[in-house]
This record gives sequence, structure tokens and C-alpha cells, in this order.
Amino acid sequence: MSAKNFIWIVTLLFATAALFAESAAQKPVGQSPGPAAAQIARGKKIYDAQCAICHFAATTKKKIGPGLKGLSQRGAYADGKKVNDESLRAWIETGGKDMPGFRDRLKNGEIRDLIAYLKTL
Repeated sequence: MSAKNFIWIVTLLFATAALFAESAAQKPVGQSPGPAAAQIARGKKIYDAQCAICHFAATTKKKIGPGLKGLSQRGAYADGKKVNDESLRAWIETGGKDMPGFRDRLKNGEIRDLIAYLKTL
């Protein structure tokens, strides 16, 4: 084997190893995948039917209630409480100052789907 071929093979091996390492770093072993596209689509339908009348999805601008764009990324509600799946569930189920609760209108799975969608905004 010539020196030129040897260098080519070694370079190729290092490039492959680097790509593999980058791929492995992007998704740690044991990390659960995000919500499925079907779950998010169901959540969007629920949002459109139940929430869009009062909340904008594509902006933080107030409609009747606050705009929900970037809600999960903000990390906190206007009152300072932490935004997470549990607090979103409580907010949807019980409502708030001017928002009705949806505990009697939505099933647990529907609330889970809605939360998955809200986290994409």
C-alpha cells in the first residue's frame, strides 16, 4: 500500500469517526424521543378548536389571553411560575384569571396532545 493510499484511508476513518461522535452527541443514549408528529397534529386540532379563539399561536401579542408563541422557551409565566408539563396541565385543567378550565371538556390524552403542540410554538 502506498503512503498516499494509507493517508487517504486514515483520513476517511477519522472523518467517519468524527461524524459518528457528532451524531451520538446530539442524542444521548436513553433519551426519550420527542412527541410524535401525530400527537402534535392532534394537539394543534385541539388548540384550533378550543384555544385559538383567545390565544395567538404565532406571536406573543395579546388576543383575549396572552399569545403563546415561545411559551416553553420563556421558562416562566407572567406571574413567575415555571413553565413545564405539569404547570401547563394544571393551567389547562383549571384555567386562570380570565380563562375557563378545560378539565371537563378534554380527556387526559387530549391535554397531553395539546401540551405537545404548545411546546412547539
